[in-house]
Amino acid sequence: MFVVFLIGITALVVGLDKFTGGGAELVPVLIFLPAIVSGLGTVWQTAIASLWVLLVVSGSVAYLGGNLRTNLEVSGFTAAFGLMSVVGASYRIQREEEVRRLRSAAAALQRQLVRPLPLRSLDVVVDGLYQPIEEDTMVGGDMYEVAPSPYGTRVMIADVQGKGLPAIGAALAVLGAFREAAYRETTLMGVADALEDAVIRHNRFAAHTGERERFVTALLLDIGPELEVDAVNCGHIAPYLIHGGNAGQLWLGEPEVPLGLAALTGVPRHSARFAFPAGASLLLCTDGVTEARNRDGEFYPLERRLRAWARDPPARTVEALAADLTAFTDGAQRDDIAVLIMRRTGS
Repeated sequence: MFVVFLIGITALVVGLDKFTGGGAELVPVLIFLPAIVSGLGTVWQTAIASLWVLLVVSGSVAYLGGNLRTNLEVSGFTAAFGLMSVVGASYRIQREEEVRRLRSAAAALQRQLVRPLPLRSLDVVVDGLYQPIEEDTMVGGDMYEVAPSPYGTRVMIADVQGKGLPAIGAALAVLGAFREAAYRETTLMGVADALEDAVIRHNRFAAHTGERERFVTALLLDIGPELEVDAVNCGHIAPYLIHGGNAGQLWLGEPEVPLGLAALTGVPRHSARFAFPAGASLLLCTDGVTEARNRDGEFYPLERRLRAWARDPPARTVEALAADLTAFTDGAQRDDIAVLIMRRTGS
């Protein structure tokens, strides 16, 4: 296929030259063909294109005769330009490999931040989906955690503002603070306050290193044996309740400000309570799901899809959601995706 491409481009240029009566005036345009190949192809393809163009250009100037010195200069320039194209292709491929290793390492680091699903506590069984994006600096800071404590099972799903490795640093600070506070604090509001302090401390440290401050949206749940759940919503997407063959997003009141911004309001956060009946499922997610778009720019209709899967077990819902998101976006994932779906143990 590549050889056919080279022959086709050459035939087009030579044919156009003869059609216009240019006397090989257009043939030197082929000199730039290796540079084009170097930006898209392999080193070997660039080398082949350079050698092919050298033969075509040298043959054309020799066929037309002319001054020997001029012919040698044209051939020499063609050879030098081809060599530079080969070197450029090699450098491009090395840089692409470095970027690929960097983003793969960043995504691997993200996966190490969170425990693999499914998870189980005395109160809930948690399944879900975690897909960090692997696209250069687009790597983000989505995270989740399920922490058994003396006061019930504490659940967190959160999303750090911004992308790149600094976002992962903020995610580490929040995740570490949650794992400690979830076991230590007697109330869910105490956990939220501990996370607020962790983000503030992280931002102070980031300011000394030249990084910008970040905020974190988070949804915190406290699930115990009672059929009601405590929740603190710090600017995050509210949970979805799937029960009795239906599904819908819960209303927890107006969301509180994200973590790291509480000082701007001067108003203390509030918690909310909602019913979590036996046999029901709760779905938590980050905006990589709700803000996913198709090629027409439409947002992913999560609530409508959940209604269609409302009678499926959680594991099947996760599989259906993962496949449907890929089909909806044509595989063009533009943000991290984190989804938790949980049921009470024994239901």
